[in-house]
Amino acid sequence: MVTPKEVLALCREKDVKAVDLRFMDFPGLWQHFTIPVGKLDEDVFEDGLGFDGSSIRGWQAINESDMLVVPQPETATIDPFCPLTTLSMVCNIQDPITREDYSRDPRNIARKSVNYLKSTGIGDTCYIGPECEFFIFDDVRFDQLPQCSYFFIDSVEGQWNRGRVENPNLGYKLRHKEGYFPVPPADQMMDIRNEMMQTMLDCGLDVEAQHHEVASGGQAEIDLKYDTLVNIADKVMMYKYIVKNVAKKYNKTVTFMPKPLFADNGSGMHTHASLWRGGENLFAGSGYAGLSDMAIYAIGGILKHAPALLAFSCPTTNSFKRLVPGFEAPVNLAYSQRNRSAAVRIPMYSPNPKAKRLEFRCPDPACNPYLSFSALLMAIIDGIQNKTDPGEPLDKDIYDLEPEELDKVPKTPGSLDGALEALRKDHEFLLRGDVFTPDVIDTWIWYKTVNEVQAMQLRPHPYEFCLYYDI
Repeated sequence: MVTPKEVLALCREKDVKAVDLRFMDFPGLWQHFTIPVGKLDEDVFEDGLGFDGSSIRGWQAINESDMLVVPQPETATIDPFCPLTTLSMVCNIQDPITREDYSRDPRNIARKSVNYLKSTGIGDTCYIGPECEFFIFDDVRFDQLPQCSYFFIDSVEGQWNRGRVENPNLGYKLRHKEGYFPVPPADQMMDIRNEMMQTMLDCGLDVEAQHHEVASGGQAEIDLKYDTLVNIADKVMMYKYIVKNVAKKYNKTVTFMPKPLFADNGSGMHTHASLWRGGENLFAGSGYAGLSDMAIYAIGGILKHAPALLAFSCPTTNSFKRLVPGFEAPVNLAYSQRNRSAAVRIPMYSPNPKAKRLEFRCPDPACNPYLSFSALLMAIIDGIQNKTDPGEPLDKDIYDLEPEELDKVPKTPGSLDGALEALRKDHEFLLRGDVFTPDVIDTWIWYKTVNEVQAMQLRPHPYEFCLYYDI
């Protein structure tokens, strides 16, 4: 464990001039402020620094706005983008009067979920391995005004640019759904992804692979090696920061929006999970697909609570434009060792028991990773405690099933509103161990309903003009 003394020594060694303090807002964006390095001493790691919490989305009321950021020394990293040598640290959030960890700090929720796992005696470690996908675009313009609404996206790779005058247009444009895995020059993002990967490695992230993804227009994936729940959530946030800033160096832009392009694959964040105790993988066994009974019960918990989980794992109205049949989307609440349209898949790449895990395929990279991973862990624990039977696996090609057979397979909610309603009805499992408190559930449903669901419902959609203008 890194100590405050070691962080201060690193500042001297690297001649750090500024310290950037970062924390999560409620929906899932990093926030920050910066202090001169001379203001960082050992007391700051204990006492924290004050800021106004009322300006953070989904947080305190104006009459109780004072809060503390408490830097976590193990997260210290030299920022790879700041010209002025800057050390960044992730912070926990506390109430300045009670010194209690703040209930709506997403990182606090993640820490509590891990502590709850340990308190149950089921296991001592939850490993999470996320597969983040994203798009690298050359240009994006969008607006919403009373009399107009539009978005425009462009990519040098985009199939739609085959006929564009580029002086010269070299013709290497990826057809829709054919981006997995052509070599350069068809893959025009290789150098950018390599720099993203190397920057991650330089910042201490353990990268397993990078590659182009299925969609036209610059879809990409860079895979991090699994880690413990809180650590990997920290790393996902650094990952997003690095990806966006490397793209900016190339005068390009990155989005983790799940479905920015019509008629092509969206971006998911398939999330691998396993529970361990005393260095032993508890999900490895002799049952279906090499799983233990505990892992089967864990699948039962995930499938039982999946509609509510999606309120955190697929937390945008755009998320549900990805969760539709025909684009490898995991819309079926079933499990399988083969079927990628099932919500839970059991990867079969390795016979090593240590590699045995579950892959929850519904989440997307727009989520707040602390909340998404925590909710998933709570569903897994609930399934294990109640020995929830997930039913029979679905190893058939779902798209070849007869309609009456397919109708028997439960589906994911069709909208964010539907997922929030599921969360409203099914959240008792999240409250155990005081992990997700009632104010977190209530605030999440309120914030998402007012600021996203209802906001979208109020506004005319451009395609409505295609459908209805001449009525």
